Amino acid sequence: MPKGGEKMKIEFRSAEEMVVSGYVNAVERNSRILPQSMCREAKGPFVERIKAKTFEKVIARGKPVKLMFNHEKTIGSTEDGSLELHEDNIGLYARTVVTDTEVISKAKELRGWSFAFGGAHSMWSGPVDGVYQREIDDFANFSEVSMLTVTPAYIGTSIEARGDEICETESRGIEDNAEITEPPKAKAVDYSTKKKEIEILKLKGEMIYES
Repeated sequence: MPKGGEKMKIEFRSAEEMVVSGYVNAVERNSRILPQSMCREAKGPFVERIKAKTFEKVIARGKPVKLMFNHEKTIGSTEDGSLELHEDNIGLYARTVVTDTEVISKAKELRGWSFAFGGAHSMWSGPVDGVYQREIDDFANFSEVSMLTVTPAYIGTSIEARGDEICETESRGIEDNAEITEPPKAKAVDYSTKKKEIEILKLKGEMIYES
């Protein structure tokens, strides 16, 4: 989880719209120990740290980043304005307005975030006690941010074809507990009390007629 325990926040604006926000990744913080299979460059188990300003640099290039649900369904992007991304002193912060009915119906199942990237510029050191250190300060591709109802998966690398290119993509995720804010409910009107107030006003002569 990002520094300070910042949670994924879900705010229902209505039954058809919710706002989801939170930190997708914390910069300058070591991951847990990851298996060698998580990165094709790795020579053994390793911990990973994304350097400060890395996301800021990548986002500034202006390439679209998709917003996905469980890595399967595209529900928005930075290109259409439904996904906002920026890096602050904690890490990569995301905010999105969701209108997809399937995602809204499963809001209370949301567990955390994941993101996908490729062509990372990595600096390796170690090993220390059998564990290597990987520092990342750039990505050639930052393709996806995903909201997950499953435990965020450190699923390592995948190979996918994009046109004539073959791209290696890595996925990283954090588990979180969503903080959900329901829309305020309309206050119930106590008509028995209202009736009594009207009767009192009539007796005082402050009410000429009853609408």
